Amino acid sequence: MSYDIMFFEALGEENGHLVEAIEQAKAAGTLPASLTYYIGTESLQEYLAANPNAALPDILSIKTHSKLPQAWLSSGNKKSILSRSAGYDHVEHLASVANVTSLRKYCVNAVAETATKFAFCVCGNLNQYTANTAVFERNNCISFKELTGLKATVFGVGKIGKRIYDMLAGLGLDTRAVDIREPELSEEYGGTVRFISKEEATDSDIIVCGMNYTKEPASRFYNANYFTEEYLSQFPDGLVFVNVTRGEIAPEATLLKLYRSGKIFGLGLDTFGGEAGLTAVLRGQKEAETENEKAGAEIIRLALDRKENFYVQPHQGFNSDKAALCKAVETIRHLEDYYRRGCDGFDSQLPYYT
Repeated sequence: MSYDIMFFEALGEENGHLVEAIEQAKAAGTLPASLTYYIGTESLQEYLAANPNAALPDILSIKTHSKLPQAWLSSGNKKSILSRSAGYDHVEHLASVANVTSLRKYCVNAVAETATKFAFCVCGNLNQYTANTAVFERNNCISFKELTGLKATVFGVGKIGKRIYDMLAGLGLDTRAVDIREPELSEEYGGTVRFISKEEATDSDIIVCGMNYTKEPASRFYNANYFTEEYLSQFPDGLVFVNVTRGEIAPEATLLKLYRSGKIFGLGLDTFGGEAGLTAVLRGQKEAETENEKAGAEIIRLALDRKENFYVQPHQGFNSDKAALCKAVETIRHLEDYYRRGCDGFDSQLPYYT
């Protein structure tokens, strides 16, 4: 069977919410009543492996683990890609050959609350305090860091980063932001964000990474390995580091080394670099091949053993009840734009910034 659009990697509640949003849009007349669609939990390549003769429509909706076939991209009409992710590093290289959009309002509260949760856990040295509860040890604890008054810097204040900024400021932290788009964002936010330079940020007690990963070296937003050992070494000892966007921005080998030296007090991570390879290591499917795979696996093991001040989870802010619904609704809004434009791209698509 052929479809007008196909959705891949639709997991959990997202699957049902996509169906609801599509059918509501069809009933409202903002999508064709005849629209046919496929929604599956598998990646695109897994689907094609099981259905090698399947015909793909001109628009596909994917997440970060799907690989788009070159034969599809180069055949017939210009293709359109609707990525159900806030990050777009996995599709930005296709912006010159396809219409590409991603979710610009992706799970804002859920991801921001995850970042705030991590800050509390690390500053509270939660693993040690929890372990001490087994014997009700009250005194043999490292002092926890009270959040009020600590200097927190959010790197990247798009919609998610801005929400993190507001949450931390509301908790009484001395909150600042670093973003290469400072002039545009200052105007957009009406001067409500206190921007500082990357160099000025080196007095921070807490770093929260909210940046989209941009891996194209020619882009002014390129930020692979942004948090280098050299840069992080300029911060005060006892730094709290939280990352809820992309692991490639802050390599795990660097973070682990600086933790062991005392530069970093603790880590809160729900994202890791090269997650496909790391997943294979964690599942015993291969040995770690890179220093970051080794460090990532060790950070996770130590966090689960509660032996260090590490707090980890697979990126799942989108799994909240509200986030799953909002994600599906925004996805279908992009699809409505696509049909309103005569199936020729999206109202908001890459490149978002110049």
